[in-house]
Amino acid sequence: MLTKDNVIEVLKKVEDPEIQLDVWTLGLIYEVKVDEGKVFVKMTFTSMACPYGPMLVSEIQQKIAELNGVKDVRVEVTFDPVWQPSEELRAMLGV
Repeated sequence: MLTKDNVIEVLKKVEDPEIQLDVWTLGLIYEVKVDEGKVFVKMTFTSMACPYGPMLVSEIQQKIAELNGVKDVRVEVTFDPVWQPSEELRAMLGV
């Protein structure tokens, strides 16, 4: 059975090439819903001008679609709220 945890594990494998950390650890994922094979992900980018944004969305859709039980994948991009790295992430990045 497809679960939210299955989707999160996939998100932990999608790396932002600019920062070289996965989208889950970066805090770019705001919401994950799984309902009868339909997956919804609400996410943001590190900035509105992120050159890798479309590539990240495409990779997320593709990798989630490969999970057993997935019938549909929808990724919504939002900038509300604007992404801010957590204190822990700032320490990891040295900023």
